[in-house]
Amino acid sequence: MRFHLIDRIDSWDAGRTISARKLTSWLEDFWRDEGNGPQMPEPLILEALCQAGTWLIIATTGVRQRAALLSVDGVSFHEPVRPGDTLVLEGTVESMGEETAVLSGTASVNGRTVMKAEAVMCALLPAEDLEDPEDTRRMLERLTRVPVGGGRR
Repeated sequence: MRFHLIDRIDSWDAGRTISARKLTSWLEDFWRDEGNGPQMPEPLILEALCQAGTWLIIATTGVRQRAALLSVDGVSFHEPVRPGDTLVLEGTVESMGEETAVLSGTASVNGRTVMKAEAVMCALLPAEDLEDPEDTRRMLERLTRVPVGGGRR
């Protein structure tokens, strides 16, 4: 099963930062209840931040490259994400080269940090090897709500 964990990209600055969001719904397939009510599994919160980072790489490179997770130096979870929460994802590029990028960021709900990740290292891969570039471009335009031309938003 493939989870799409980004509903909208609010802003991005090429090669630097991204702000995105996911509005959670009772209709999601991933909720887990281990006695404290339904919660989003913690690995999927991290995955949402990684997907935001991937969209930043896609936008920064004009849909030429994508990111594939290699490692995470540190991650901490602080509060649960519940159905109906809006998960706000803020990512910052720490470094970006020809073959790898490193991102750090947070996930928050109502201004409260629910997760913090440091040194998320990704391999940069040709986007066309993973998905049709035109499909990727259309999805990026849907997420940003503007035609893709690269640069600041």
